[in-house]
Amino acid sequence: MARKKDENTEARILEAAKTVFQAKGMDGARMQEIADKAGINKAMLHYYYRNKQLLFEAVFTHAFSLLAPQLKAILDDDSPIEEKIRHFTSNYISFIVDYPYIPNFIIQELNRNPDFILKLKDNPSFPNIDKFKKQVDEEVKQGLLKPINAEQLFINIMALNVFPFVAKPLLKAFTNTGEEAYRQLLEARKTEVADFIIHSIKTS
Repeated sequence: MARKKDENTEARILEAAKTVFQAKGMDGARMQEIADKAGINKAMLHYYYRNKQLLFEAVFTHAFSLLAPQLKAILDDDSPIEEKIRHFTSNYISFIVDYPYIPNFIIQELNRNPDFILKLKDNPSFPNIDKFKKQVDEEVKQGLLKPINAEQLFINIMALNVFPFVAKPLLKAFTNTGEEAYRQLLEARKTEVADFIIHSIKTS
């Protein structure tokens, strides 16, 4: 029972820290505010996390751990590139609609502390594009795809999927859409992005 209580306390801390860090960033967040939001005193917060940096890294790692395995599974499967692009786009957008804070949170930390990604790369669930690159090269040789650099293709896929989330306020203003209409635009992008990329790289 005591162990369960500890886990619940830590979960409240991480949820509170996620909210505060998302709103104010690493530099603007205060440990006292996080403790208050978690419903504990500051001494208890320091018992779990000695300083703000360790807490931020814990929240960031948790956020990334929710997304990374899904990306890795799609990149590592045996489906053709066309199916892989469709799965990647649909799964990514569906996931981020449910966890909208993750893209900005990850970009914020990478800009603030770019070396931290090196720690994440050691995790077995960290995605890599080795198999994706081999598949692209093979489908180019078979004449299924136009000559294209696999790294450039992957960057295009990431950019077209990530940008509508990290630039949401700007794009809502440009398109003059409210929250529900913008959500519908994101839903449509599950197929729009995939179709756009696939039509640009396929030979027929």
